[in-house]
Amino acid sequence: MSEHQRIHPVDLEAQTKPTAPLVPRGSSRSDKPELPYPPLRQYPPSHLRPPKRRRGNCCCRCICWSICIIILLVILVAATLAALYFIYDPKLPKYSVDRFQITEFQVDSNNFVNATFDVTVTAENPNKGIGIYYEDGSKLSVLYSDYNLAQGSLPVFYQGHKNTTVLTVVMKGGAQIGSQVVNSLQQEQQTGSIPIDFKGDVPVRVKLGGLKLWKFTSKVRCNLIIDSMTVSDQIKIKSSSCKFSLKL
Repeated sequence: MSEHQRIHPVDLEAQTKPTAPLVPRGSSRSDKPELPYPPLRQYPPSHLRPPKRRRGNCCCRCICWSICIIILLVILVAATLAALYFIYDPKLPKYSVDRFQITEFQVDSNNFVNATFDVTVTAENPNKGIGIYYEDGSKLSVLYSDYNLAQGSLPVFYQGHKNTTVLTVVMKGGAQIGSQVVNSLQQEQQTGSIPIDFKGDVPVRVKLGGLKLWKFTSKVRCNLIIDSMTVSDQIKIKSSSCKFSLKL
């Protein structure tokens, strides 16, 4: 070997070190192909977005409006009724049983009663500007010790202002009563004081001026004491007390 020949050292690590990475930095090595990422959704600026509807607020508003309308209607109806009351000054009609005649009253051996009564009823309308329509479907009854002895009905008619109407109603019927009731009736017949009840449920309509209102049920309850329960005698009403009420 020559004296002038120089030996240069060889860097083995530099020869084996790759000059460029086989896998890009920041990525992982995988045999699967890479999937494309979905595109990002573009949102408009917040000042350009439409306001979101709030269902709760809409429901609250509807409920509030409904309540206000109902209250307004109630006030209007109350004001109308108050005005009509002061204009017409309504008064309840009056009823009385003025005559009670027995045309048939028989009790057989089985304590079954057959009865026919002619009852005279007086109906008074004390109002100046209010008329009363007595409509079909009325029910009248005569009772003794809660036994319904006879039934009838009023005719259909119109009762005008400040009017008194007298009606005679034929009432017929029958009832099975007990022996104790028969004995009680015989004792009261001897004393000349027999309590009976007259009941009436009559459908009516009230007329205010030219306005015909809705239908009511006129309830009449009369407690009578008569002196006899025989056909031959002239019946005398010793006392009479009537009550009246209206039912919608």
